Amino acid sequence: MTYRHNWGEQRVYFHDAEGRLTALPAAWTDVFSPDPFVVISAGRSAFRATDLLELTRVIARLRPEGGR
Repeated sequence: MTYRHNWGEQRVYFHDAEGRLTALPAAWTDVFSPDPFVVISAGRSAFRATDLLELTRVIARLRPEGGR
């Protein structure tokens, strides 16, 4: 088993029972420690604060000037 950053994300590569090379997103595995926010929020929040702040920046750029 190994992991690499491919296709814009971390992926885990392994050989399946038939010997074929298979890849999965690393987020689907336990190869990395869980995100501390996810652990602490214990499912109470679907979004991280940093992601929400980035979303507000994207929305602000998409809005017509002066629109609210």
